[in-house]
Amino acid sequence: MSTEILIIDDNADIRNIINDLIIEAGYKTRLAANYNQALNEIDKKLPDVAIIDVKLDKGDNDGLELLTHIKTKDKNIPVIIITGHANVEMAIKALKAGAFEFIEKPFNQERLLNFVNRAVENINLRNRNKEFENKLFYSYDLVGTSENIRNIKEQINKISASESRIFINGPMGSGKELIARKIHKVSKRQKGPFVILNGALLDIEKYELELFGEEKDNGSITYGALEKSSGGILLIDEISEIPLDTQSKILRVLIDQKFKRINGNHDINVDVRIICSTSKNIKKEIESGNFREDLYHRLNVFEINIDPLKNRVTDIPLLIEYFSEKISTNYNLKKLSINTNNSYLLNYDWPGNVRELRNLIERIAILSPDNSDKISNIIKESLKTPDIESVSSKNALSIPLKEARENFEKEYLTTQLKKFNGNISKTADFVGMERSALHRKLKGLGIKELN
Repeated sequence: MSTEILIIDDNADIRNIINDLIIEAGYKTRLAANYNQALNEIDKKLPDVAIIDVKLDKGDNDGLELLTHIKTKDKNIPVIIITGHANVEMAIKALKAGAFEFIEKPFNQERLLNFVNRAVENINLRNRNKEFENKLFYSYDLVGTSENIRNIKEQINKISASESRIFINGPMGSGKELIARKIHKVSKRQKGPFVILNGALLDIEKYELELFGEEKDNGSITYGALEKSSGGILLIDEISEIPLDTQSKILRVLIDQKFKRINGNHDINVDVRIICSTSKNIKKEIESGNFREDLYHRLNVFEINIDPLKNRVTDIPLLIEYFSEKISTNYNLKKLSINTNNSYLLNYDWPGNVRELRNLIERIAILSPDNSDKISNIIKESLKTPDIESVSSKNALSIPLKEARENFEKEYLTTQLKKFNGNISKTADFVGMERSALHRKLKGLGIKELN
């Protein structure tokens, strides 16, 4: 699709000069001769790049108002400001408002075209990065053989074909957004948009604006997440952070299947599938009065619970191998060779869950250590885990042989149990013991068997 440049200037001669220059460079153009025409063009369809004269027919700085209007709709659109009344204060004001470049009249055509080319390069790079990130995220699999992950995969297959709302519970970094994306990918709405509204990152005064959009007195419209996700899926992440007043309005939308924009008079019909997620204990939030129980029941048609990584130790070796392969391929780096049975990795609590593990593997890949000792040092430093081997050796020197051996056996068998998620048969097979003998050994060492 050809890049489109919106040219806004009340001087017909200048407007036409810029238009000819831009078309000759191979871009499409749209023109506006005054403030209201410009507003209509912007609201009809956002341009890829805008060139705006500061002073139009509405006032001394109405071009800056249009700049702000564009940035409200999409902050990433490059806007080049031109003016015949330039001063330092004006330039600073324009750049603070988000202008990509500022150029004075009479302008050098080659310089203006250079600004336009750089603006187009900027948006193309941003789009490529966004496309790469989306492909990267969509390319990630839900990796694991733990019972929890197997159950979630089955749930995704069962509920993706429906239109029912879904509530995902799990700690931060555990993979809630990935689950939602997997549902979108195999749902009937896969060709529609996938929009994320993060309740934890919004200004408390902007929840309703971000959700419902706004109609302004000048006729311009800001679209909210409900409209942006029309025909697709809206993920409301950390929904427990949304204020009670806004919760009641979300409930009304779910009941009526329609809403009004802020300051709007007309109903907007809703065509969106909603998925919600939270890292908090939602039942406790309801009990403490922070979340509406009636809204929870409306949203929680299907519930998915993902466990913290520390409860899915069997998945850790698989995830290490998976991320090692994925990251080295995506970044064109040397394939990592990480010991997936590393006790530091298996015994660590992973407060950041899968995201923390992925970041660790990415850090190792970028640093590109050339031997296993260096990899081990990066892991120890990153996880800030005490050096188990040195601690054990130090303690072993001050206790009798029998006690030192028992301590080693206890630590060794506890690690292996975690590795096999408490499966006695697999653990016994790996350590070379009969199943009954392992039961006796665990009991003798005071190790509780995992359920």
